[in-house]
Amino acid sequence: MRQIVAPLLLPNWFRLVATLVLIVSLQGCAALKGTQEQSWLVPDHVEKEIERNRFSVARGADVIGRLAVIRLEKGDTLPDVARHFGLGINAISAANPGTDIWVPEAGNHIILPLSFILPDAPKKGIVINLATMRLFHYKGDGTSLVVSTYPVGIGAEDRPTPTGQARIVRKAARPTWHVPASIAERHRKVGDILPAEVPPGPENPLGEYALYLSKAGYLIHGTNKPASIGLQATNGCMRLYPENIKMLFSDTPVNTPVAIVNQPYLIGQRNGMLYMEAHTPLDDLGAVELQKMYEKLKTIEKKSARKIDWKKIKEVQTEAWGIPVPIFEMSKGSENGIPKTIEVEHPVKLYGKPEIPELKMGAWYVLAADVSDETDAQRMAAIINHQGPPIPARVVSKSNGYRVLTGPFKDIGEARGVAKRLKMDLDMDGKLLELAGK
Repeated sequence: MRQIVAPLLLPNWFRLVATLVLIVSLQGCAALKGTQEQSWLVPDHVEKEIERNRFSVARGADVIGRLAVIRLEKGDTLPDVARHFGLGINAISAANPGTDIWVPEAGNHIILPLSFILPDAPKKGIVINLATMRLFHYKGDGTSLVVSTYPVGIGAEDRPTPTGQARIVRKAARPTWHVPASIAERHRKVGDILPAEVPPGPENPLGEYALYLSKAGYLIHGTNKPASIGLQATNGCMRLYPENIKMLFSDTPVNTPVAIVNQPYLIGQRNGMLYMEAHTPLDDLGAVELQKMYEKLKTIEKKSARKIDWKKIKEVQTEAWGIPVPIFEMSKGSENGIPKTIEVEHPVKLYGKPEIPELKMGAWYVLAADVSDETDAQRMAAIINHQGPPIPARVVSKSNGYRVLTGPFKDIGEARGVAKRLKMDLDMDGKLLELAGK
């Protein structure tokens, strides 16, 4: 029997995120050029809030939610905006190519991809689409159906989350993590000795709640590393933001069916319009899924009185924005039935955004890096701030550059522990400092 696959944030997480930053930067802003020219993507009014997790599903509809934009403010990061609006880092990055994940430009508007095409699976229990890194939880019957949806982190490329059918066999609040031998051995090889078990608390990678699947060794659970939601960063389990797993835990009884699918290309209808949503495939099955989609579209076109815009389909598939795009050919004025994009007011405070304590004389700190460029320093500090458990980091200017300083810490022992984590997780050589004074 396979041992429990722990959802530990891996030491190569920094390189994974750095790769994501590079990919997004290389795409540039051209990826949205074709869609942004369409009137349905131009926000027509401002709203204070927007629904992000719970939606009614209309009879015959496969598309829920609506797109929105938000104006960035100084100090925002895409992970913070994503968490506040119930999105994963994969979704917000794909919808906003060319935007710096950690130091986006204040004043710019970014898309909040809060519209989703439901997976092609029975609408009952929990359905998880690995390709979109999103969970859908259905409640109701044939006359009234509601779906709650949350972003998830999934298995890393070398430890992928398996597809298939399962069910919830038990639930645990404040679970203890029993460290599998395989994970303990992996950490031992890099000098990180793990205990046999980790009790509930900030060091526990399972978070506050866990749902155990009949698929032996796999869980749906919380996390102490929220910035990993929307990444392939687990040992096979599926992790949710702490606030999301709390809702799912209370709303999900034992024996709830769970279907795990891998569908990068989605087709759905709403109000007579056909939509397509494309994501970058996680594996080599992308070509097979693409062929399935084309066959389905040909069948729809034969049965429909409307023509499909095949040029638009190619564009959507190539760019993989991760948002539902209308693909019926549209004449002037035919966009009236498409829900308008809205602008959402920037909240006073983004939920879960790391808070940096003030400098404290006489306390211990860890100098993470000395850099010459301010933006590089801000990016590095933002990445450190989003570690889990949190490591507070700030940028301090000096005569010939900038310092990334982490802390304060209560004593030298805590500072040494953070220096070790910086080396393990981010490959940074931190130096211990004690600020003079009281």
